[in-house]
Order: sequence, then C-alpha cells, then structure tokens
Amino acid sequence: MRSACPSSSPSGMSRADWLSALIVIVVWGLNFIAMKWGLETLSPLLLCALRFVAASLPFLLFVRPPGNLSWGLLAAYGLVQGVGQFGLLFTGMKLGMPAGMASVVLQTQAFITMLMAAAMLGEKPRRWQWLGLTIAIGGLIFIGAAHGDSATDMTLVGFVLTVGAAAMWAGSNLLTRLAARQGPYEPVPFIVWTSLFPIVPLLLLSIWVDGADSVQRQLQGMGLRELGVVAYLALLSTLLGYGLWTRLLQRYAASTVAPLSLLVPVVGLLSAMLILGERPNSMQWLGTLAVLAGMVINQFGGRWMGARS
Repeated sequence: MRSACPSSSPSGMSRADWLSALIVIVVWGLNFIAMKWGLETLSPLLLCALRFVAASLPFLLFVRPPGNLSWGLLAAYGLVQGVGQFGLLFTGMKLGMPAGMASVVLQTQAFITMLMAAAMLGEKPRRWQWLGLTIAIGGLIFIGAAHGDSATDMTLVGFVLTVGAAAMWAGSNLLTRLAARQGPYEPVPFIVWTSLFPIVPLLLLSIWVDGADSVQRQLQGMGLRELGVVAYLALLSTLLGYGLWTRLLQRYAASTVAPLSLLVPVVGLLSAMLILGERPNSMQWLGTLAVLAGMVINQFGGRWMGARS
C-alpha cells in the first residue's frame, strides 16, 4: 500500500508542496502590507470584523462545521484569534507599529506558546529552547527600546499591542492542540466556522470605540481598494494561507514545515521596505537578528545537540 505521507521519500517535500509553502510564505509576508493599506481608511476593529465576515458568511451554506469538535472550542478559538490576536494586531499597527517590525515581533508567539504549554500542558522546554527564548527576549528589548525614533515612527503602545497579539496567537495555538485531541478535522471548515464568532464582538467594539456614525460612514465610503484589502485578508491570508499550512502540517512532520515560517518576517521586512519605504534603525535591526536567531535556535537546537552527541 502506498504511504499517504510524502515525507517518507528521500527528496522530502514534493514540488507541489514546496510551491504551496512558498505561496503561504509570500501571502503571509505581504499580509502586513495589506493591513497597513486597509488601516489608512478603515478603523482597526472594523477592518478586523470585515475580514472575518468575508472569511465565514459567504461559505456557511457550503461548508459543514467540523462535527467532531465542540462548539465551545470553536467559539474559544474564534474569539482568541479574531478578537484577541487580530484585534490587538490591527490596533497596534494603527497606533504606530510598522508593518515590517510587526511581522518580526508577531513571530515571538512561538516562545509564548512554549511557556504556555509548559504551564498548562506540562510540556517541559529543552535547554536550547530556553537559550532561544533568552536571545529572543533580548531582541524584543532592542526593538521596543527603539520607539519614538522619528525615522521609524514606531510607538511604544503599538509595540506592546503587537506583543499582546503574539500572546493571543499562542493561546490559539494551545486551543488548536486541544482540537487535535478531539480527533482529526479539515482545516477549511475549521477556519470558516471559527471565523463566525469574532464578527459580532468586533462590530460592537468598533461601534463603541469609533461611534455608530463613523462605522456607517466607513462602510459607505468603501471602494475597490478597501474591498481588495478585505478580500486579501479573508480569502488569501486566512482561508488559503491557513488551509495550505494546515495541510502541510498534516502531510509532513512539524520539524519539516515549521522552519519555513522563519521566512515570513523576512518577506514582511523586505516588502515593507520596498513598498512602504520603512527603514528600521540599527537597534531594530539588532533586535530583529536576535529574534530570528532565537527562533533558529529554538527550531534547530535539538538537531545540533543531537549531532554533537
């Protein structure tokens, strides 16, 4: 019988799956550019709500809910990811977090996930993971200390909210692990139905923060650019990106797929520099290198120590 997992072949991932991984990396890297463009005319909470409207409502009649997962878990994931992660991220970027730096800082979710898993699931981090965490924290300190530089336009509140978004992403990662314990599930139905839950809270928060009249004016003033941003965030970043990524994780070992996410902040940084004209200062570059070095150590430290022994 032919194996269902192509990772057993000597060449590793197939060409088609490498292409899928490349698509996800580019889509997620450019995701921060789309956010910045959308936030020029739409408030962060309203843009976030529209993202999940477009990612869920058009598909509910065609996609069945994942029957083996509880509604409580679906709702928890949708609220933590939708209201928590993206609500904080969009607000942070609106309040002064550059797109390139946001793509880097958000990746610290890997270390926060490690700490949460240790506290809540009893998973003990390895020595090299603690080393990677320490280096990444040093990088965050460098990036955060660069706030107020007129050349970078990064604010402290934007930085703090982005770190909060990374923490919310870590929380959704733990919920994903709990979902996996309830049995296998298809990624697209999971994304579509969990995207339903943050819509009402985000709309209510937007009305509370911005005012009903402002929300109405923003909706009436939406043009092709705003619609294109919402479509990109909902269809490409959310449904296509998470769908392909989950499919790769189902077909290959996490140790094969996860390191590819290191390329997302690289694409995010370069695209922000080329398209938005962002120019990180020396402290932000040092912090970025430290965060990426910490992620590399966290990911590959076990292999290096195993090879030495």
